[in-house]
Amino acid sequence: DAAGDGTTTATVLAQALIKEGMKNVAAGANPMVVKKGIKNAVDTAIDTVVKNSKKVSGSDDIARVATVS
Repeated sequence: DAAGDGTTTATVLAQALIKEGMKNVAAGANPMVVKKGIKNAVDTAIDTVVKNSKKVSGSDDIARVATVS
């Protein structure tokens, strides 16, 4: 399995968060509640990434990541 550094995924997720957050605020949602929900989701995502990440063990691993990033 090949995996990159997640920049494309992070960009797509950030765009979706902004779009949906703004849509909810425009529809009358409390911006602070939206912010709290986003923070909770980010914290959960970070915990999941940390639990599923793998240590880089050498230049071969770095080269593999670089080829798909």
